Amino acid sequence: MNQLFIDLDLDEDVNVLVADLVRARGFRVTTQSAGKVGTTDANQVAFATGEGKAILTHNRVHFEALAQAYFEGKKTDCGIIVAVRRPP
Repeated sequence: MNQLFIDLDLDEDVNVLVADLVRARGFRVTTQSAGKVGTTDANQVAFATGEGKAILTHNRVHFEALAQAYFEGKKTDCGIIVAVRRPP
């Protein structure tokens, strides 16, 4: 079983099949189906941070801007991972 040093929260832009594939490898993953569909990107980062999770997204434009805002504001997050969209 794999042990990842972070837990992941997938935003709604990531196919839920990716969550299933990552879970099958033994990693801990939550998705937007946990009642967060339609919430703002900033709220998604805040939620993931509050849960101690890095957020995984394909939404480069918005999440890079959020990462920059967190950096400039000296705010702490648990990581924002921007992945290239590929078929699962």
